[in-house]
Amino acid sequence: MKDQQSIVAAIDIGTTKIVCLVGRKNESGKIDILALSKAPSTGVKRGVVLNIEETVNAMKKTVEEVKHKSGVIFDEVYVGIAGQHIRTIQSRGYVNRESDEDEITRKDIERLIRDMGQIPVDVGEEIIHVLPQNFIVDNETGVKNPVGMSGRRLEANFHIVIGKVASARNIEKCVNRVGLHVKDLVLEPLASSSAVLTQDEMEAGVALVDIGGGTTDIAVYYDNLIRHTAVIPFGGNVVTKDIKEGCKILLKQAELLKTTYGSAVGDIAPDDQVVTIPGIAGREPKEISFKFLAHIIQARMEEILDEVVYQIQGSGVADKLAAGIVLTGGGSLLKDLIHLVRYRTGYDVRIGLPNHRLGGDLADEINQPMYSTAVGLILEGFEQEKDNHRPATKKELKRKSEEEGKTQSDDGESEEETVDAGDGKNHLFNKMINKLSTLFDEGGATMDEE
Repeated sequence: MKDQQSIVAAIDIGTTKIVCLVGRKNESGKIDILALSKAPSTGVKRGVVLNIEETVNAMKKTVEEVKHKSGVIFDEVYVGIAGQHIRTIQSRGYVNRESDEDEITRKDIERLIRDMGQIPVDVGEEIIHVLPQNFIVDNETGVKNPVGMSGRRLEANFHIVIGKVASARNIEKCVNRVGLHVKDLVLEPLASSSAVLTQDEMEAGVALVDIGGGTTDIAVYYDNLIRHTAVIPFGGNVVTKDIKEGCKILLKQAELLKTTYGSAVGDIAPDDQVVTIPGIAGREPKEISFKFLAHIIQARMEEILDEVVYQIQGSGVADKLAAGIVLTGGGSLLKDLIHLVRYRTGYDVRIGLPNHRLGGDLADEINQPMYSTAVGLILEGFEQEKDNHRPATKKELKRKSEEEGKTQSDDGESEEETVDAGDGKNHLFNKMINKLSTLFDEGGATMDEE
């Protein structure tokens, strides 16, 4: 069996499909996808698990198929989380250091991040990600990397992602019932960004728009930092339902019409072409004009794009997105959607494919927008696994906390000896710290140019 240390597995729980992947990093640093399986998702609505049994059955099918195809037996997976319950806030935190002569280290930054995990949230909510925007050292603003600088007070502005505890627990419950454990929950737009965005785009400024079946996920980057995230509770499924109602046909017929003959721009759809739909239970067949179909699709897509523009404007960097918008997800394959997005938003647009870090025999098969989140989860997993001294995951932190509570009074273990594992209360920030490991390199500090 393949070396388990080089293996990462992931599950993307979507509204229309559940995807399971297992991948391995090859000698060139790319990710070989060893096996892929997907199954229809009937227990999820707008990114939220509503039927545990149906979700478990679909997940079990994909997991068993991936294990059989790859020959890899895994018990931990990285899982995406999204849904209309996700919200974000901006916050600032600080820590006062004992001396302004000692250099700031990564542990000072990790301490600040863990402290931000204790900010109050509404009942029934929990913090999923704590993402630093920029740092301030003794009132010196614009610091991108404070490691190595001297200062008494370290501050930072944070983008904090919050979700419902019940939604996260339902996801974990489904994963546990197929015999697996959740290694970490990852916000889906962040995962998709890892798969389809380039470093140049994130530096220049870009908005990722992941159009799924139940939700449209947004992540805005500028100067290589995440500036805004949002989950819009509408996706490709509402377009299909509009076609169903407008044309008075079955839902499966509406989906086939959308993907085969649909267009996002009514004015350029042909006037003289129609498609014939069989009648229900022997009734007369219906003829549907391509132009009529396109106008139905355009009306709903414009509503979704108006919300996308609203979220981008709320990011504070809407006028700085030199790289424009990157569309991904299954909904991005809609014909002429690029033209509509370009016209409606004024940004340059491209389709994002998860291909720039993939290798292996399945690279062509998985190089589709619908798999961007799943591939991103694999990439996020390898980011966490690559550092032997990475911060512990939330389950490891909980176990470590319990052990420390029993042993600290017995052996007098110092805070310095346990700082890498955390205090057990702040358990969801290790992934972010890992992603910024290069930013917090001990090689020196950097500052933004004013």
